[in-house]
Formats: sequence, structure tokens, C-alpha cells
Amino acid sequence: MIIKFDLKKLIISLAIPLAVGGLSAFITRDAQNIYSTINNPPLSPPGWLFPVVWSILYFLMGVSLYLVWNSDTQYQDKKSAIIFWGVQLALNFIWSPIFFISKNFLLAFIVLLALWVCTLIMIIKFYAISKPAGLLQIPYLIWLTFAGYLNLAIYILN
Repeated sequence: MIIKFDLKKLIISLAIPLAVGGLSAFITRDAQNIYSTINNPPLSPPGWLFPVVWSILYFLMGVSLYLVWNSDTQYQDKKSAIIFWGVQLALNFIWSPIFFISKNFLLAFIVLLALWVCTLIMIIKFYAISKPAGLLQIPYLIWLTFAGYLNLAIYILN
């Protein structure tokens, strides 16, 4: 199995999640101010850490997408995996405005639960196609788990 490097696919794969993350950050540009005014639970990281972590995670999403998209796996298997990748990215995108703009912490938590499940399915599908693609998403699932703790605690505390 020889897979050729495809620069165009790599650029597209990286650009999509980074653009979605950038758009989300732009829409919720007051998030750090909001985050600092709400009651936060123990273990809450400083606000500056979120954009750093999310930038890394969006980059890893792009690399994983590229590995799956550029694989020699059958179209139907890739299509199913990429659909879950797209759905998790859409859920990821809508979480921020729900949490920071609407301040609907309960709905944001429900969206986060759906995002967590969708991400787990995506990881399983990616891993079946490309082990590195699946493994690169483990930090994302861990971060979502931590975000779930923060989100639920913020809902309870506020």
C-alpha cells in the first residue's frame, strides 16, 4: 500500500477546522470576558489556555481528516468517517455561541454530550481506516471530557 502525498488535500484538511475554529473565536470574541465573570469550578484553567489548546486540536483534526481522506480505503468507509468528522465539527462550532452568547449552559452541556458521542464514533471510524488518524483524536476526546466537567459545573454554579 503506497499512498502519495497530496498537498491540496492537506491544505484543505487543515484549512477547514482552523477556519471553523477561527470563525467561532471571532463570533465569541468576548468569551474571555464572559468566562472571567461567571462562577467557575475547581480545576478551571486560565482563559488564555483555551485558544492555545483549541488551535492544537483543530490542527490535529485537520491532520486526521487528511490521513483518512488520502487513504486507499473504500469510498463508503471514508465517506461515513468524514460525515462524523463534519458533524462533530458542526457541533463543536455551535457550542461556543450557545455557551458564551446565549449563556444557555444546560443546552451547551447537552450539545457537548452529543459532540462527545459523535467524536468517539469518529475516532472509532478513523482508527479503522488509519490508526494514526484515530489516535490523533484522543487528546480531543480527553479535552471534551474535561470541557464537559467544566460546562456542567458552570451550569450548576450559575
